[in-house]
Order: sequence, then C-alpha cells, then structure tokens
Amino acid sequence: MAALNQDTSALLLEQVNQARAQGTPLQIHGGSSKAWLGRPLQGQRLDTRSHCGIVNYDPTELVITARAGTRLSDVVAALQANQQILPCEPPHSDDGATLGGMVAAGLSGPRRPWVGSVRDFVLGTRVITGLGQHLRFGGEVMKNVAGYDLSRLLAGSFGCLGLITEVSLKVLPIPRCQAHIALELDSQHALQSLAQWGQQPIPISAACHDGRVLRLRLEGGEGSVRAASERLGGETFAANWWQDLNHRRLAFFNDPRPLWRLSLPNTSEHLDLPGPQLLDWAGAQRWLKSDATPDQLRTLASRLGGHVTCYTPGHTDSPFQPLPSPLLHYHQQLKQRLDPQGIFNPGRMYAKV
Repeated sequence: MAALNQDTSALLLEQVNQARAQGTPLQIHGGSSKAWLGRPLQGQRLDTRSHCGIVNYDPTELVITARAGTRLSDVVAALQANQQILPCEPPHSDDGATLGGMVAAGLSGPRRPWVGSVRDFVLGTRVITGLGQHLRFGGEVMKNVAGYDLSRLLAGSFGCLGLITEVSLKVLPIPRCQAHIALELDSQHALQSLAQWGQQPIPISAACHDGRVLRLRLEGGEGSVRAASERLGGETFAANWWQDLNHRRLAFFNDPRPLWRLSLPNTSEHLDLPGPQLLDWAGAQRWLKSDATPDQLRTLASRLGGHVTCYTPGHTDSPFQPLPSPLLHYHQQLKQRLDPQGIFNPGRMYAKV
C-alpha cells in the first residue's frame, strides 16, 4: 500500500486555536506507541496522523524531511531503498509509530553512544506553538542551525512545548560491513574492557552485557571490522538480536517486576543493583527489573550523577525522575514562553510543567 501524503497543518492549527480560545488542554497523539511512557493525560485528543508524507528526500544530501504524522516505518523503508538509515535507531516495533512521536519521545537505540541521539540528527522542525503560531526552526543543512536551537530542544519534550508538524533529519549510509560477537565476561571485566576499547580504533557500534555475556556489534569498512573481530574473538550471533534489545523483546524484559531505565555516566562501574540488570550503551544505560521503591532508585541514580525512569505504566505517579528546584524553574519558564496557557500535554513529564 502506498504511503499517504497530505498536508493538514491548517486543520491542526485551527484545532490548537480553538483549544486556546476555550482553554482546553490537548493530548497530542500520533500512533500512541509511546503513550504509556509518562504521566496520565487529560484533555481533548489531537491526532497528527492525517498530516503525513515525505516532503523532501535527496539521498545525495543525506537529509530527509517529512510531516509529523508520517509512519516511522515508511521513513525507514524509504531510507532502506537507498541504502540509508536513521543512525540513532529509534525503537519502532509498532508500525503505528510516527516521526513526530519519535522526535517528541527522543528515544534512541544501541548505536546512540557512538553516533548520537535523536536530538543530534534533527536539523529543523516546523512547530505550532501555544501562541497559535506555525513557526519554522532550523533548516535542512547543518549551517542553518544557529543561535538558540529550538528544534533540538523539542526532542525528548514529549509534546509539552508545542505541536511538531514537520521534521528534517540527517541520515547516514548503511554501514558497509557488520559483525556480531559474544564474549563471556563478568560485568566488572566487561565494563573495564569497554573503557579500554573506547580509547582504541575498534569500530564498536553497540555493546550490551547480561551479567554473563558481553555482546558487541562492529560496523565499518570490511577490513577494520574483520581485524577487530579477529582481535576480539568470541562467538558470532544473529544480527536481529539488537532489534530484540531495542524493542525490549528479550527474555530479560519478561520478568514481572517493574522495569526501570537508569541513565548513568559512561564511567560508572559495576553496580550491585536491587534486581537483575541488563547493561546497554556500554554501561551508560542500565535496564533494571526491581521491586525497590522509586525513592530508593532515584537516590541511587542521583548519587551516581544520573537519573532513572520507570517503564512500567501505573507503577508510580512520577515515571520521570523529579527535577531539582532550579531546573524545574527553568522548565516552567520555558513552558510559559512557548505554551503560556499550558494546553499541550500538561503534566505529561512533571506535575508542575
């Protein structure tokens, strides 16, 4: 079936202005594939899926521009047809996931520490603000991004700052060669090895440890990948394992205990956490299945210079770690400037934003 291509930005703007006039909060929805992440919302549903289609894509320029309601699977398919990818590997196991939702959630996959996050590949956006204005920020080339970059600020804002209507993204060619190797190491030695390899020209693009086995993905030129594989040794495994990790389909995630995501400095050592853990992003992202209280985990993450997010809906009324007062103040000021009436996804991330 051919992908839809239609511009309904005028209708979306009309709906926003009606909400402003009536003081009605809006719930921004695309494919709802990330709707479970964050605090519950109330208000009128604003569906972006009718505003869809690829606006501009020149493979030679490594840039794609598409409307926010475009299915992420359609964007990925268009890129794959030209041997290109979204380097940050946003999870999209649900075919309903949209491009706008991808940017709003800001979630990245296993390649993130080596190439960057969703935010790093956003070149420009069009956004309907809480002032009823349809504005363009950034552009389709890096040199257009100057001054205060609102486009990248929208990445990971979960729709609280405005309604994204269009996104321009930098893309990259599919790596010429891949290898997937597994090494039997305990957590401490795995983290030490990753720290050492990070200082060397080893083309690692993903690293995950399950407590017993360290799995690596190597990407790049055929010669460098082959040399690294021969040097590191280990057993090979199927490439689709990384997709199962990225979409949380591994057996680890079937544990009935609440799922937590700890984001920590990449220099953090092995931790005796209260429950089974899975180390991703070379240890900077740690998945934890635990019955520990939210306060216990937040205190632990803060002490280590990171933060924790609950991925189990309904387990806590604050899935995102509460912000310190000074940072919360800045968030509130930013919300006030872009959405003074507080109509866009109010309280999605924090109760007072």
